Amino acid sequence: MRQWSPDSSRLRAFVFLLAAVLATLLVFAASAFAGAFTPESGGSPNADKIDTLYKIVLYASIVVFVGVEGTLLYSVLRFRARKGRVAAQIRGNTTLEIGWTLGAALILVVITAVTFAYLPGIRNPERSGAKGLPSANGVAYASVDQASPPGGKQLKIKVNGQQFVWRYAYPNKAFAYETMIVPVDTTVTLDIKSQDVDHSWWIPKLGPKFDAVPGYVNHTWFKVPASQIPKGQSGVTFRGQCTELCGYGHANMVARVRAVPVDRYEQWLASQKQNIAEANKGAAQERPRFQPIPSP
Repeated sequence: MRQWSPDSSRLRAFVFLLAAVLATLLVFAASAFAGAFTPESGGSPNADKIDTLYKIVLYASIVVFVGVEGTLLYSVLRFRARKGRVAAQIRGNTTLEIGWTLGAALILVVITAVTFAYLPGIRNPERSGAKGLPSANGVAYASVDQASPPGGKQLKIKVNGQQFVWRYAYPNKAFAYETMIVPVDTTVTLDIKSQDVDHSWWIPKLGPKFDAVPGYVNHTWFKVPASQIPKGQSGVTFRGQCTELCGYGHANMVARVRAVPVDRYEQWLASQKQNIAEANKGAAQERPRFQPIPSP
């Protein structure tokens, strides 16, 4: 019969105390550093799903890590070498070995199932909301690589990476640089490409990162709820940057998405198109002044 000893009691108390301290630190770290160790979210439903899926895998990994390392630490301390003590001869435990093998397999199966359950909501665009753009300019494109949102209402914007700026082309032939203006509560689908070298489009709070590759079009989407606009503000801005080293101006290749109410978006879009038309007209009038002088 095994005898109680002060050493074993103190060892158990130490291990339990250490486990409690680690658990407390993990809880407080998760709240104090929210967003520091997990993906940014809050701007679009697909970004929220990515964040949730990441946290599920992260927390499962923490449980496994604490369990494995805690067992290892306990074993090292509990069965450490002592003078005059004969080490126990352990030949194996078939039941235990089968148990931890099945346990690891079960964890992988569960994580895989959860991942595949979340993927459609990350990849496939959601339905535009009731406060979104009523007809989304009547533009609905079919795509082999990206499903249309339910109801077919979407605002499709073409994103073109250039050294070293982002260009956004709208359905009414208006365009903008650096800052993309979109209406709230509207599913915005993006066609992303590059005209020179590899770039990478990423607004962390609005969803996943996608490469802009010459000769190839990538697709993604986001939808900014109207509730994201702070009270008393005219809109909300999300910031990002090219995340693919694309040349000497890479650090300056910033990206912004500003979500505004539908009426403000329609006013901006009409004004942008008019300004572009006037600029083109002025350029056409000035062009003759810069024609080369014919040689005598």
